[in-house]
Amino acid sequence: MALRGKFISFEGVEGVGKSTQVARFRAFLEARGNAVEFVREPGGTELGEDVRKILKFADYGDRMSAEAEALLFSAARAQLVREKLLPALEAGVCIVADRFTDSSVAYQGAGRGLGMEKIAAMNEFATGGLVPDFTVLLDLDPEIGFARTRFRAGESAEGKTDRMETFPREFYERVRAAYLQLAERDPQRFWVADASLSPDEIFEKICIEYERRFA
Repeated sequence: MALRGKFISFEGVEGVGKSTQVARFRAFLEARGNAVEFVREPGGTELGEDVRKILKFADYGDRMSAEAEALLFSAARAQLVREKLLPALEAGVCIVADRFTDSSVAYQGAGRGLGMEKIAAMNEFATGGLVPDFTVLLDLDPEIGFARTRFRAGESAEGKTDRMETFPREFYERVRAAYLQLAERDPQRFWVADASLSPDEIFEKICIEYERRFA
């Protein structure tokens, strides 16, 4: 019987370099002989990818209520857990996730003002209580993150303006504070990385911390 795979999530506000570190860490695990599956949120399933388009690029996005937004994220996550994450983990596959439940707690709970505890409870129902084994929080002043995202001219890989990147700086200040609060509450799961360092420095520190915890 295969050992349960490790579940590693990466979190942070816009512009922290999450995609870069996720790709490099996935390669790090694969080089050590692990079977690895990458997932992003929202997404990873047909339902999830449809929800992603609605949440990020729908023409009516500026009229979407915070409650509807939170429920859509939760629905996509519920499908991802049952369709992809649980079967993979039970088969011994390591999961590397670009965002998971902590994003909703920070973004919708704190950023959108719905309440961190309320969103955490919603996510517990959606995921059946599934929690990452290790969460890397890439921490950065939102102003620096904004400067980085401006280099992308406000466009995503899909070639459209990402609604989630149009919220004001105050929104991201609340999100960052919420992330740091979550990390302080659960230091056994979270590890906070200074995302103002170079990508190489960040990656090296992530690998060292992972091996310290799981080697």
